[in-house]
Amino acid sequence: MIKRELNLKILIPIFLLALISVVTIYSASTYTSSNLGNLALKQVIWYIVGSVLVVFLLKMKNEYLYRHTVFLYILGNILLLGLLFFADPINNSKCWFTIPGIGSFQPSEFMKIFIMLMLATMIHNFRSDYEDPTIKGEFIFILKTLAVVLIPSILTFLQPDTGAVIIYLIIYFCMMFMSGIRIRWFIIAFVLMGIILGSVLGIYFLKEKLFIRLFGTDLFYRLERIFDWQSGSGLQLENALAAIGSAGLFGHGFNKTPIYFPESSTDFIFAVFASNFGLLGVILLIGVIVYLDINIIHLAKRKIIDTDKYILAGIVGMLLFQQIQNIGMTVGLFPITGITLPFVSYGGSSLLSYMLLVGIVLNISMEKARKYKYK
Repeated sequence: MIKRELNLKILIPIFLLALISVVTIYSASTYTSSNLGNLALKQVIWYIVGSVLVVFLLKMKNEYLYRHTVFLYILGNILLLGLLFFADPINNSKCWFTIPGIGSFQPSEFMKIFIMLMLATMIHNFRSDYEDPTIKGEFIFILKTLAVVLIPSILTFLQPDTGAVIIYLIIYFCMMFMSGIRIRWFIIAFVLMGIILGSVLGIYFLKEKLFIRLFGTDLFYRLERIFDWQSGSGLQLENALAAIGSAGLFGHGFNKTPIYFPESSTDFIFAVFASNFGLLGVILLIGVIVYLDINIIHLAKRKIIDTDKYILAGIVGMLLFQQIQNIGMTVGLFPITGITLPFVSYGGSSLLSYMLLVGIVLNISMEKARKYKYK
């Protein structure tokens, strides 16, 4: 029964991205530390485990997640808090729990989903209770939803994992935009953000010592890393650009990455793929990504329950941002933030979280099919 209803327009691009991911990670292994093991094989295993999670979610339905949203949200925050006290630092960050014999577990990847579920439930309840909410009612609602996002954002920022915090905020704005609240709130939010960000950056550029006294050296060095991209300097970016620029139309060939750059199997996986398969390969990869995004957007435009629409808004916003940011930072258009390419970059926690989102999307598609197939 499930097989007849599965949305192939979602599954086919996921399968193609999985194939591209494994091939590219294998190619990147030339410059990957042998201590990490066979990352390509590990990625295959993570895809298999993720597929099992998808099947499990298809049997349980999205309603199972909606009923346990609060529990999942609280659990996610407890895990984020636990990282700060119990996690071993890796590259000066406490972002992962180390599980002996399995690897590392990154709670922030799953927190993205928990935030989506929590916000979707809150927006649905708000819309059910107030058909025509007052300005005061909307303001109180915004404060409540903002608190839901700020709690994990602060805990994640302290790890530190700035990229995940940015994604939390992207999800929040996309879902709130779909909630139908007055546009004035977004204008006010962007003005306030502009003032705060402008003030912080003004102090950063003009008064470095004052900035360090106010915000500490950790934030100073994080901003310094972000703004390094403006000069085009840095081993990662320079070597990635050299690898991509020398690839030509057809690339250097499979497993022939011409130059070393750090994080080749994660943050800079796009550079590995582009150097191996050239412009034609890049067109294929971007085509698959766009095809997947368009089909999720089309699903959100159809007649489905509002909670599912809010979830899809968060998923689309997150995917689009990560795809554009990752590819953009690889070619020097955006700052290097450590944001990976969904379904392609190596990572157990991230891949499992994306596969859970695939299960949610397929469930929404199947519910639509069951509800409207005879109309």
